[in-house]
Amino acid sequence: MRLTALALLLVLSPALADLTEEQRRVPLETAPADPAAARIVLIAGTPSNKPGQHEYFAGCALLRDWLAQVPGVAPVMVAEGWPKDDSVFKNARSVLLFLDGGDKLPFLTPERREVLRGLAANGTGFVVLHQAVDCPPDLAADFKSWFGAAFRADIGCRGHWDVAFTRIPQHVVTRGLEPFELLKDGWLYNLHFAESGVTPVLACQMPDSSRKTAHAKANAGREETVAWTYERADGGRSFGFTGCDLHSNWAEPNQRRLLLNALLWTAKLDVPEGGVDSTVTPEQLARNWDRKIFQPAKK
Repeated sequence: MRLTALALLLVLSPALADLTEEQRRVPLETAPADPAAARIVLIAGTPSNKPGQHEYFAGCALLRDWLAQVPGVAPVMVAEGWPKDDSVFKNARSVLLFLDGGDKLPFLTPERREVLRGLAANGTGFVVLHQAVDCPPDLAADFKSWFGAAFRADIGCRGHWDVAFTRIPQHVVTRGLEPFELLKDGWLYNLHFAESGVTPVLACQMPDSSRKTAHAKANAGREETVAWTYERADGGRSFGFTGCDLHSNWAEPNQRRLLLNALLWTAKLDVPEGGVDSTVTPEQLARNWDRKIFQPAKK
């Protein structure tokens, strides 16, 4: 009996964890009360990594609260990586993907890929955060056409360290931003970018010790783009940011403003001249964390 119980524990993963009681109080896949409001869909991935990292549900719940305070915007949150009912995408102005990437992406089935392809064809905006840009080889062309970039292991690098954004270029999504630092976050960089339509938004120095691929080593000392906008050939807009690994960094007002500005911009909504304001308390940051049942050993 003990061996059976142990075997069961070993096959459990964070992805199998039920929503917590606190999380179940967050409205999910609810239609906007005002049908004329701009629908922005926030897709949170399943539980992943350690507590305080990859808090996809908690991060999306915060974004939902902040967006709900923007007049004319109707945020709709989705949990567990994909909606129970695809009609949640109907009339969506933008879709945010905050979830595990690579072979853990929740849209690897042909049917779900076609949903994303249809959204792109209709000009729906996309926002991809952190691991969501991690691309299986057979999806590289789609990622570049949908999101403007793809992280691939052939040239890409990743890791955790402090970064400083010392220069903030002028763009609608950077309105109201000032130079800032993010501490101990996780980053993916040296991406494959689309051949046209991409504008780097935030770039920073990366430690040379993190450059594990030949291509990355050949560009030692170069500032690396970790946030970008993408004007798609289909008329849609996309935005990517490879940070957001560490949940505590939502306390940084510049990170919040960047993401909220980007969500409005990809939805083709007006962004205030000073950017979108938001506030957060330590108590709010502590809400809606995932129940992490089992952490697989690192390879």
